[in-house]
Amino acid sequence: MILETTVEYIKEKTGNFIPEIGIILGSGLGELADEFCQTAIPYAEIPGFEASTVSGHKGRLVFAEINGKKVVMMQGRFHFYEGHSIQKVVYPVKVMKKLGVKTLIVTNAAGGVNAEFKPADLMVITDHINHMGVNPLIGPNDDSMGVRFPDMSEVYTAEYIKLAENIAKKLGIELQKGVYMAFTGPSYETPAEVKMARIIGADAVGMSTVPEAVTASWAGIKVIGLSCICNSAAGVSTVGLSHEDVIEAAAKAKDKFKVLVKEIIKEL
Repeated sequence: MILETTVEYIKEKTGNFIPEIGIILGSGLGELADEFCQTAIPYAEIPGFEASTVSGHKGRLVFAEINGKKVVMMQGRFHFYEGHSIQKVVYPVKVMKKLGVKTLIVTNAAGGVNAEFKPADLMVITDHINHMGVNPLIGPNDDSMGVRFPDMSEVYTAEYIKLAENIAKKLGIELQKGVYMAFTGPSYETPAEVKMARIIGADAVGMSTVPEAVTASWAGIKVIGLSCICNSAAGVSTVGLSHEDVIEAAAKAKDKFKVLVKEIIKEL
């Protein structure tokens, strides 16, 4: 019932705006929403949503038209480490599905595990490893959204990975690609944990994205994942880690990030 209440509230506020693309904007990457905002609803006003508590996250649901496509953007996300249940973390993805979203672009600020990655690099996610110790699909299954035991062979749509690579090449943007591994946070990973991540195949680590991507895939939404590599993870670099450094690195990458995302939207 609460999901229907949320959707009806949003439709009233937006004049029945029907978005085809959803975007979740990670730390320091919210300027895209500012640039195109037509209607913005603070999370605190939306039934079923929570206020965002993380620096670099404005906490608004933004509706806009970008390159001829109707888009809904989360200007900041909910994190498991904030104390939300995992169901609350992925609730906005379910709302997007009910609003009409067919494709989700999920972004994040991540730490580079691959030694060849540099701060301010962009990476398209090819796959993920869930090390959060929880799955967002635990609990009663909503058969109207997805099946009880969903296939996760291709969470990140292969044709869209190739699309992102081709667009980046055309734009002259160096685009890394690799596997994203999710930890719960909020503490950064230890050098030993990063070594483990590298051994089992991760190229970047972070504290988000996987729950949303799993939920979107379950719900039949195609997913594109983009990471902004904001620092070298512990043990890869001898420099200490801080959230301020993450925001600073995201700021350096924001222009090419916005150009890339806008062109991806155009081609979808």
